[in-house]
Amino acid sequence: MIIRRAFKFKLEPNDEQSARLRVLCGHSRFVWNNALAECNRMLKAGEGIPSYYRYGGTASWIGHWKEQEDTSFLKEGYTDCYQQKLKDLATAWSRYFDKSLQAERPRFKRKGKKSDSIRFVNFNKYCAIEGRRVKLPAKLGFVKFRKSKNITGEIRSCTLSCAGDNWWISFQTKEEVADPVHTSKTAIGIDVGIAKFVAQSDGVIFKAISPFRKYQDRLAKEQRKLSKKKKFSCNWRKQKAKIRKIHSKIASIRRDYLHKTSAEISKNHAMIAIEDLRIKNMSKSAKGTVEKPGKNVKAKSGLNKSILDQGWYEFRRQLEYKQLWRGGIVVAVNPAYTSQAYPKCPTVSADNRLTQADFKCINCGYENNADVVGAINILERGHRFLACGEQLDH
Repeated sequence: MIIRRAFKFKLEPNDEQSARLRVLCGHSRFVWNNALAECNRMLKAGEGIPSYYRYGGTASWIGHWKEQEDTSFLKEGYTDCYQQKLKDLATAWSRYFDKSLQAERPRFKRKGKKSDSIRFVNFNKYCAIEGRRVKLPAKLGFVKFRKSKNITGEIRSCTLSCAGDNWWISFQTKEEVADPVHTSKTAIGIDVGIAKFVAQSDGVIFKAISPFRKYQDRLAKEQRKLSKKKKFSCNWRKQKAKIRKIHSKIASIRRDYLHKTSAEISKNHAMIAIEDLRIKNMSKSAKGTVEKPGKNVKAKSGLNKSILDQGWYEFRRQLEYKQLWRGGIVVAVNPAYTSQAYPKCPTVSADNRLTQADFKCINCGYENNADVVGAINILERGHRFLACGEQLDH
């Protein structure tokens, strides 16, 4: 099988290289936004969005913009980076129009956000790694990076991104390996939650860390300071950098915990059954409209924040690709009533769940942690789906 991986390291450019990277990211962001604005205009006019590869498609826009006086600054950039942004935009539109994916409509990119990035393809032709340095095109030269582990496979491309005040480089590799066989023979069901991040059907619990909740007061304090400063002044920019640093720390804590948890579960179990949750629908606002205002808006807002703080979607994504690499499987099952029934008893009732944490069947008297019972039900449904393909509709 072919395995595609990404190896991410902290990049350490000097001041000149850092300034050049910001120029390249700024130009690439402009290309994305300009192309997106043109696509939106065409859709509004009832026209179709041209393909990137077709003659006269979006790829030809770059040369046209370079010849225009107000966008001639694009000549200072790197054409390959522009082309990659247009390809990414074409992919984003195709995902949006594919209703089965439920992808969001492409959005405009803002300066200083996580989306500030550029990608260099044909790595073996234009780039090279020498020790702890990487040679990059676009007048960047050799740039130091913290090589904390060996890179396996053939490097096909690299992506440079900015998070807070730090630069990162991610090497995308391709490697052909023999079909893996998972070292474990066990199966597990997992129930994700807010009070407990993961409850396994064998009783193992992974606590929730909620990094945003931990730093939200500090973040609010720094944001209040920002509101009192003159926009775009030196002090305003310094304060913005402090806020970016907090956001970056929150994201790093969450990402680290998700990787460690998913890796531990994936290593120990060949089959993992999870709930097929619709996170986007679960975290929708309850605000409603002026004509039909929502109810319990503040409580729902807090619940949405807690759901997104746990990173359930990213956790599932990590489990799926890690199981694929190890030769295991992930089975997604219908989440309906998993916490209101015990699989050995036919009684399904909301009264079975006495509190958030306690479960007691009103028919057979079975008692356990409610999240563990949910995980047991999820595992049972996973076995049933693998055995006979039985899956309830949502």
